[in-house]
Amino acid sequence: MAPGNMTQVTEFILTGVSDCPELQVPLFFIFLDIYVVTAVGNLGIITLTSVDPRLQTPMYFFLRHLAVINFGNSTVIAPKMLSNFLAQKKTISYYACATQLGGFLVFIVAEIFMLAVMAYDRYVAICNPLLYMVVVSRRVCLLLVSLTYLYGLFTAVLVSSCVFSVSYCSSNVINHFYCDNVPLLALSCSGTDFPQTVVFISAATNLFFSMTIVLLSYFNIVLSILRMPSSEGRKKAFSTCGSHMMAVTVFYGTLLFMYLQPGTNHSLDTDKMASVFYTLVIPMLNPMIYSLRNKDVKAALKSFVTNPCHSCKPM
Repeated sequence: MAPGNMTQVTEFILTGVSDCPELQVPLFFIFLDIYVVTAVGNLGIITLTSVDPRLQTPMYFFLRHLAVINFGNSTVIAPKMLSNFLAQKKTISYYACATQLGGFLVFIVAEIFMLAVMAYDRYVAICNPLLYMVVVSRRVCLLLVSLTYLYGLFTAVLVSSCVFSVSYCSSNVINHFYCDNVPLLALSCSGTDFPQTVVFISAATNLFFSMTIVLLSYFNIVLSILRMPSSEGRKKAFSTCGSHMMAVTVFYGTLLFMYLQPGTNHSLDTDKMASVFYTLVIPMLNPMIYSLRNKDVKAALKSFVTNPCHSCKPM
């Protein structure tokens, strides 16, 4: 659009991961493979933790919802991204863009706090094992998961409404592969101080509180493990939280890399690459992390593959 044209934007153009024409088809197949593996892995975790009687514990209840979140986050982003690789005109309507941003925020915020909830679960299991089933009861599990989703929805409504309260009338080309708040606000032809402040405070607050819960939980876990007299007990305790520690490290490491870069090195292209990792790659890796390092999940998968009917037990 011409700079002087003040007509409200009705659609946006997504530049995608790369604007090189010769890379569009290869990238389509790469990200299609990633999405298929993500869908199969997370739907597999959801199925196994729903029907196998060995996986009916709070830890696997939270893992099931992490898989729901990972699958939802990828599904909000990947289908439109894949279609744009093959499309001549990589457009998304104004309202579809707002919906995609809202869906992304629901799931990314829910993931941040689901990982914190899972850290708390491991803290109780290792530091207070005798009270575990009382402290982390089914009612508490449902409450924690419900609050995680509701807070994600609240954040999505708040941030999305702020981002789309400004005017978009000078340019409609988003330098990203999905509708994210930072590249969207960069296109605004009206004041963005308030929405940028809301976005910053929301992101900083969410990261601070979730990381505080994770770090305090693991600080107490490590202290508790070091006090154990048996080396076998210490090894078993570490193994119960090893997968979660790996998932937390990868996820928060990516977010911190993006948000803590010096201003001189920061760019939308760097954000784009980091976004590929935490919206598409991490949701693909999480099922592998939790299944390859977990004997119960591997046993449940083997049982399900060999005898699906026998291994199933409705919730």
